[in-house]
Amino acid sequence: MEAAATTADREVVISRVIDAPRELVFEAFTEVRHLTRWWGPEGFTTTTRSFEFREGGEWVFVLHGPDGTDYPEWIRWLRIVPPERIALLHGEYRDDPNAFESFLAFAPDGEATRIAMRTVFATKELRDEAVEKYHAVEGGEQTLAGLAAYVTELAREGAED
Repeated sequence: MEAAATTADREVVISRVIDAPRELVFEAFTEVRHLTRWWGPEGFTTTTRSFEFREGGEWVFVLHGPDGTDYPEWIRWLRIVPPERIALLHGEYRDDPNAFESFLAFAPDGEATRIAMRTVFATKELRDEAVEKYHAVEGGEQTLAGLAAYVTELAREGAED
């Protein structure tokens, strides 16, 4: 609890209940064939340059904005505990001094899954910039909505098989 209190002014927390089993929601984060189908805010698409899902592995990709702007992105997977947790470092490029950490928790919620995404920035100013200039809260909510729509459809398709 003490660690959370010291980071409260530097973090963004977003959660959502997704109508799909935890293992499927977790899988959607672990396989590039899934990630590229739902990752990013509304109107964005993703092109993966390289992907290695393991602790210490990296995902290098480009987010393509609806206005045609390309955003280089880089993630290093720090900790993976299937199907419960993922910790990652996210920046524009390797060794980005403004990279931030995100902690994802996947918890069963009846037949559904509650996903919580806690993002911690190095400074309050970087958090404020992400929220105000880059709309981090809305973008995070839209990203989780995209995940929800995607895995709900996968779960439906699986039930039909």
